[in-house]
Amino acid sequence: MGTPLEPREAQVEEVLERLYEEYPDSTISLKYSNRLELLIAVILSAQCTDERVNTVCSDLFETYETPEEYANAPQEELAEAINSITYYNNKAKYIRSACADIAEEHDGEVPDTMSELTDLAGVGRKTANVVLQHGHDVVEGIVVDTHVQRLTRRLEITEEERPEAIEEDLLGIVPEKDWQQFTHLMIDHGRATCTAINPDCADCVLADVCPSAKPDADVDLASGEEW
Repeated sequence: MGTPLEPREAQVEEVLERLYEEYPDSTISLKYSNRLELLIAVILSAQCTDERVNTVCSDLFETYETPEEYANAPQEELAEAINSITYYNNKAKYIRSACADIAEEHDGEVPDTMSELTDLAGVGRKTANVVLQHGHDVVEGIVVDTHVQRLTRRLEITEEERPEAIEEDLLGIVPEKDWQQFTHLMIDHGRATCTAINPDCADCVLADVCPSAKPDADVDLASGEEW
């Protein structure tokens, strides 16, 4: 079991320094060529792997190109095109509705504000933050996905549980210049080492500052359950 640094700002600084060194090329893994494709990909990525989304989108983006085309696509047709994605029926509805609004209310352009993005079907703060950061070069928040949730709790950076509360907490202790990369680094480390079920604590660059590190820690602080 490691010992986290105090205050939490010091813990964040140490974690960032080590992960920047471990993952120097960390970036978004979704593949897209414009803002609309980015929005569609992020909507599809909820509770689904980026690898699967990229596979599906390689064909999807050749079939549909404009918001109007997505909006006018029959529900059954679009759902069939993404049927290997989790919750594909609901996601097809979200995409059709969001694209209809983009076409009718935003002149066919993906909005560039948090409020306008989160007004679209299927778009919460996480999705909006990704689109703002990578589509519009606007960084006004931290993307909190399942990896960020898990790692920040395991590392005792936060005790919050809900994504919105975690983001609000992180904004006060993560340097603004690192807001975007913080997420990418957490995702890379979550995939490579700090996995949900069986993290490789023995080979983790953060083990000595992680109070959840096995074999000494009895509890996974991410879930609150015993290892």
